[in-house]
Amino acid sequence: MTIENDAMTGAEARVRADDRGHVFHSWSAQGLIDPLPVAGGAGSEFWDYEGNRYLDFGSQLVNLNLGHQHPDLVEAIEKQARSLATIQPSFANDVRGELARRIVDVAGETFSKVFFTNGGADANENAVRMARLVTGKRKVLAMYRSYHGNTTTAISLTGDPRRWPNEPADGSVVHFFGPYLYRSAFHAETESEETRRALEHLEQTIVLEGASTIGAIVIETVVGTNGVLVPPPGYLAGVRELCDRYGIVYIADEVMVGFGRTGEWFAVQGHGVTPDLITFAKGVNSGYVPLGGVVISKEIAAAFDERAFPGGLTYSGHPLACAPGVATFEVFRRDGILERVKDLGERVVRPILEGWVESHPCVGEVRGTGLFWAIELVRDKETREPLVPFNAAGKDAAPMGVFAKACKDSGVWPFVHFNRTHIAPPLVITEDELRRGLKVIDEALSEVDALIA
Repeated sequence: MTIENDAMTGAEARVRADDRGHVFHSWSAQGLIDPLPVAGGAGSEFWDYEGNRYLDFGSQLVNLNLGHQHPDLVEAIEKQARSLATIQPSFANDVRGELARRIVDVAGETFSKVFFTNGGADANENAVRMARLVTGKRKVLAMYRSYHGNTTTAISLTGDPRRWPNEPADGSVVHFFGPYLYRSAFHAETESEETRRALEHLEQTIVLEGASTIGAIVIETVVGTNGVLVPPPGYLAGVRELCDRYGIVYIADEVMVGFGRTGEWFAVQGHGVTPDLITFAKGVNSGYVPLGGVVISKEIAAAFDERAFPGGLTYSGHPLACAPGVATFEVFRRDGILERVKDLGERVVRPILEGWVESHPCVGEVRGTGLFWAIELVRDKETREPLVPFNAAGKDAAPMGVFAKACKDSGVWPFVHFNRTHIAPPLVITEDELRRGLKVIDEALSEVDALIA
């Protein structure tokens, strides 16, 4: 046992040394971070070299929908590697074509083709490019509370503070306020008021910016990192109507919520709305190999029948990425993933979280759907003052650090952003694991309650 522990300690030291010496991390001041060396994972858990196990309540970056080391996905990659490890995009490939067909089948009859990318950012880049080309209009509208990726146009579309240090980038992007009843920009008091006033605001933006200049509106169907904001009834239908009226392409960014996160193949299907383009990534193969794409309507696809689309990627539709994508469809259908997500979300998560609004002084609001929820933490329920300021860092963010540490110390790795923690575990999480993780979060919230008392 001592020999094994010594070996694990040595392995951890090597991983940490290589990481700190040579890996440049995303969104970080390199000298102020100390990433946890991860030794392995299975299902809804991962563990470090000291044997500490964590329930993965953020599905890594809300992409690990089928959990760590799912045997069907691993087997699909192994089988594909033995058959054909890679082939360039200009050739036809069996697994690439099959995945595209399956995606179109679940997207609906108005769609016909898939353009594969390496991830969500370049999916949004290429969707915007398509919209601009087919409309002849360059301007794009996107919400302030949004994240669409880190490439040039995608970071310009992004509304959150990650955009700020990257400006100027694409100067043809205009931001607008989406619906957010808890902190309504429109002084609304009901969902119906929020829907009506948010749509009026969007239409005013279209008119004042000039509909003749606007090629696309890009909307996360459920705003992800920036709050798990589920659109109120009628909002997305209203967006669809405005796009039709003014000749604008409606792009649904489903990078985070596509492939089961809300209990639907695509979250827009839960709102009875059909966009012109759907972008996806993450859950299509649980991130086992980088993959994203754009689901294209028949009308837009036809625009490129005799006109070349000026874009492409070396690894578009990579076979090793598409193979676990095909396997994902098999797992979803065999194991009833969509049905269990809806069941766990409504029967387990919703009542527990709604109870926290009453039992915890620090919980201002809970919201979500399926296995995608946000808990908004406040200092005062009446004023709704956030627990930490917007875009807090350093000492200002300390209360959220207290919450996160309490979760980790009890075996749950949380997803925290600004004054919120999100509930986004793998869709294969067992009910016992889900309840255990929620109990840990409940206890961690009590520590936050003590901070604001």
